[in-house]
Amino acid sequence: MLTRKQHELVCFINDRLADTGVSPSFEEMKDALDLKSKSGVHRLISALEERQFIRRLPNRARALEVLRMPERGTAPETSRRAIVPPMRDDGEVSHRSPLPAPANDVIEIPLHGRIAAGVPIEAFESSAMLAVPAALLGQGEHYALEVAGDSMVEAGILDGDFALVRRTETARDGEIVVALIEESEATLKYFRREGAMIRLDPANRAYDPQRYAPAQVRIQGKLSGILRRYD
Repeated sequence: MLTRKQHELVCFINDRLADTGVSPSFEEMKDALDLKSKSGVHRLISALEERQFIRRLPNRARALEVLRMPERGTAPETSRRAIVPPMRDDGEVSHRSPLPAPANDVIEIPLHGRIAAGVPIEAFESSAMLAVPAALLGQGEHYALEVAGDSMVEAGILDGDFALVRRTETARDGEIVVALIEESEATLKYFRREGAMIRLDPANRAYDPQRYAPAQVRIQGKLSGILRRYD
C-alpha cells in the first residue's frame, strides 16, 4: 500500500526511465509532485525503498531502479486499515472516543512524514496526504504521522502505524502527544509535568523517560487514533 504521493512518485520515476533511460533529479521530482522542498522527496524515496518498489543503484549518482509498480489508475488503499484505540498509561484501553459507525465518506489529511516512537527524529513537512474515513476523525483539525520505532508498543502503537493527531497546543498529564523538541525534532510520548520540568514517557520498559525544560518543548497535537496496515 502506498500513499498518494508515493504512488505518484514511483509512476513519475518509471515514466522518466522509460522515456530517457535516466532517473529524474530530486529537483525534477520535487517540481513534479509539487513539494515544497527536496527533503520531502528524500522521505518518499526512502519509503519506496522500504516497501521494495525502488532501489538506489550503488556508485552511481542519481541512479534509481523501479523494482515493481503499483496498479495504475487505483488510489492508495484504505480498506485494509483498522482503527486502533490508544491505551492509557495504566494499560487499559482508552474509551474516551468510542469508535464511530462505518461511513463511506473519505477525506484526506496532511501526512507529515515520520515521527519517532523512540528517541526523537527530525519531523519532515511535506505535501503528502493520507486518505482516512471521515467517521474516524472527531472535531478539529487533524494530520497524520507515520510511526517509527517501538517505544510506544505497550500503548498499542507499533512501528509503521499511522498516528492520527488533532492539532492543539495544550495537553493534560497522561495524554499521548506529539511534542516538538527545540523546534527541530518530534516524538510521540505520554505527557507529564514533573516539578519545573516536562517529562515525556515511553510505553516500553526498555526506554527511559525524557526530561526537558518547558521552553524546549512545544505541543503539536494529541493522539486521537491509530491506523494500521494489515498487508
